[in-house]
Amino acid sequence: MKLLLDTHIWIWSFLEPGKLVPRAARALQDPNNEKWLSPISIWELVILVAKRRVVLNTSVEEWISQALKAAPIREAPLTAEVALATSKISLPHRDPADAFLAATALTFGLTLVTSDVRLLSVKGLTAVANR
Repeated sequence: MKLLLDTHIWIWSFLEPGKLVPRAARALQDPNNEKWLSPISIWELVILVAKRRVVLNTSVEEWISQALKAAPIREAPLTAEVALATSKISLPHRDPADAFLAATALTFGLTLVTSDVRLLSVKGLTAVANR
């Protein structure tokens, strides 16, 4: 399975693995599953750190570098096709990051790992619910 980690799942997998339910943790640990990350999640982490909603023990740049080296992860491309697909995503809120994550998963046939019930409600989206 090709898993697209949403921002919180990616962060929790390193900082708070206890927040992952067993099904999501197993999916992330399964060596047969590919893990993908959108650059949107990196952007979101930068914002969360700047707002002090996430506290790291090092600079955000260093933390991201270490996280990307620690676990094999593929970068999901942010393409024109993904940007255009955001217009077809129906979300009950206007969070552009969520729209990009859903569009990325749909465009590349990835399974989104998320706790966000709003993302879990996106029509046609395959997901592993961290609930």
